[in-house]
Amino acid sequence: MDSWYLPSFLFFAALLRVFGLPTPEIFDVDGGIDQDIFDINEDLGLDLFEGDIRLDGVQERNSIVGERYRWPHTIPYVLDDSLEMNARGVILNAFERYRLKTCIDFKPWSGEPNYISVFKGSGCWSSVGNRRIGKQELSIGKGCDKIATVQHEFLHALGFWHEQSRSDRDDYVSIIWDRIISGKKSNFESYDDQQTDSLNVPYDYSSVMHYSKTAFQNGSEPTIVTRIPDFMDVIGQRMDFSDSDILKLNQLYNCSSSLSFMESCDFELENVCGMIQSSEDSADWQRVSQVPEGPESDHSNMGRCKGSGFFMHFNRSSVNEGATAMLGSRILYPKRGFQCLQFFLYNSGSEYDQLNIYIREYSAASVNRTLTLVEEIKDIPIGSWQLYHVTLKVTNKFRVVFGGVRGAGASRGGLSIDDINLSETHCPHHVWHIRNFTQLIGSPSGSVFSPSFYSSKGYAFQICLNLSSLPNVGMYFHLISGANDDQLEWPCPWQQVTMTILDQNPDIRQRMSNKRSITTDPFMTTGNGSYFWDRPSKVGVQDFFPNGTQFQRGGGYGYSVFMTHERLKSRDFMKGDDVYILLTVEDISHLNTTQNEPIPNLGVNDLCTNFKCENDGVCILHHGKAECRCPSGEDWWYMGERCEKRGSTRDTIVIAVSSTVAVFAVMLVITLVSVYCTRKKYHQETSSNTTNMTLENQYAL
Repeated sequence: MDSWYLPSFLFFAALLRVFGLPTPEIFDVDGGIDQDIFDINEDLGLDLFEGDIRLDGVQERNSIVGERYRWPHTIPYVLDDSLEMNARGVILNAFERYRLKTCIDFKPWSGEPNYISVFKGSGCWSSVGNRRIGKQELSIGKGCDKIATVQHEFLHALGFWHEQSRSDRDDYVSIIWDRIISGKKSNFESYDDQQTDSLNVPYDYSSVMHYSKTAFQNGSEPTIVTRIPDFMDVIGQRMDFSDSDILKLNQLYNCSSSLSFMESCDFELENVCGMIQSSEDSADWQRVSQVPEGPESDHSNMGRCKGSGFFMHFNRSSVNEGATAMLGSRILYPKRGFQCLQFFLYNSGSEYDQLNIYIREYSAASVNRTLTLVEEIKDIPIGSWQLYHVTLKVTNKFRVVFGGVRGAGASRGGLSIDDINLSETHCPHHVWHIRNFTQLIGSPSGSVFSPSFYSSKGYAFQICLNLSSLPNVGMYFHLISGANDDQLEWPCPWQQVTMTILDQNPDIRQRMSNKRSITTDPFMTTGNGSYFWDRPSKVGVQDFFPNGTQFQRGGGYGYSVFMTHERLKSRDFMKGDDVYILLTVEDISHLNTTQNEPIPNLGVNDLCTNFKCENDGVCILHHGKAECRCPSGEDWWYMGERCEKRGSTRDTIVIAVSSTVAVFAVMLVITLVSVYCTRKKYHQETSSNTTNMTLENQYAL
């Protein structure tokens, strides 16, 4: 996103307050409180082992639960009908993180003897290991539908206990016993190395399996104090697996590779990850650590490490206009048939230079191994690293080829690429690039809005960041009026919005990006009874784009505690003072188990205005046409095109009995007639035979 965009939005937000214009209604998913797993379960009065573990009475304490209690590498699962829609999508997203970083896979249950049944129980909990009891329950209840919470509970199911119960725990943290809620001290017991096995991995403050510092506190003081103070705000993270989490999981299940990961390259090694130059182009890419015209450093290290920090550079000044430089990856072997290519690109040359992304596929049908152009990247901003995603759909072994093209203009410099990642995952739909981010933290105007984006279904939306409420960063999703509104379904049904603050670690496997999801429930209402996700021109408030164009913005739904400022400053969330927010809006209506329930007020182009349903029927849109969904009870129902006909169990019984009697009468008549006709025919044949016999006797005489 261009840097001028943010001040413009701040200006218009200020105008709204100055002139007293209405602001959209805001709903908090978390109610303004970011509850950890154990807080949720404690508020529900659950008495679970260590806060979220269900024991079966004979369970031994061991992080290596033995061959008997390990799952196969592909775990069968069932998503129970009780799960909320948002939880369903979040669980499937959590499975993708397992596939990206481990060899653990998940498949819908198809009759295997043991499987995990994920349901909406009371709170968030799991058993530890494969208990071999057939159906093994794992609860993702209200407030548990966060991706790291799902990861945490499935790590229990895979055989892991909490990090702070290790035998060497006291070397790294102190438990303040008098700050723990009465009756909960047993949750903080540690176990000797005969009972637990840390798999020879060092104690991990960053583990997603570690308690937070406030777990089971009876006041405002922490119950866990790290012996190294800098880690106080690290423990209890619920963003993603840590490196040690992945190391232990891969060791426990003997994983030698990840399922969906394909390639990561930061060009630190001289072999440039096995990439090759083309002999058919006009120039070569060079491995460098800086370029006079820019960039001054790579994206991986941002100049923080002397003697390191390399990237690949195409120097436009050494070739003529139209010349190309081709850089190909090593040969890659796809499994899933879809991939996401992610990389950072820096333009220090001309606005007319471009980067082409090609695929060179190797198959029996492609003898000549021709290049296929996938995407042309043009209008590349000059003077900063930019993040790009390219969707691929390759089924044969292939190379990715980066083709730099010199455009018009006499400027020096060129194109640079760094931090390439390729995985068999789906790319985010949109990227919100926020520059000079630290200047916005604590902004008195409060809210910072993204540019407008469109979902794959055509819904227009914005993201709002609340940066004024220290120590937290809030993030909200707003529908806004757009060009497709007349053709869309309203209220907006079952679009899952996934908002991710990107950890810009060079290797996608080592990232701990913070991801949260919300889903547009068409039945959600506001305080005045209107549908929250209805058409913004109907329920939204007026606002203006930076160019002065008027639009309507609907209410915001999201998290007032998306993450803390301290966590945002950690790792690589802010790099070169740039923050990237990845956005995906996906239709998950196919996960809905109650699709026979009509979505309210789906009046597109007012099709239902002149299509009235009788007897309290509800008009809906189905395949672009207005239809009536008719009410029904235990022993009655309405039917017909407009619900004009009434049926009941009594009527059905009467009709059934009448039909049976009528059928019986008809069959009786048919039977009697058949008997009569048969007898008559018999008498006629008998009479004829008698006559013939008489005549024969006469002739014989």
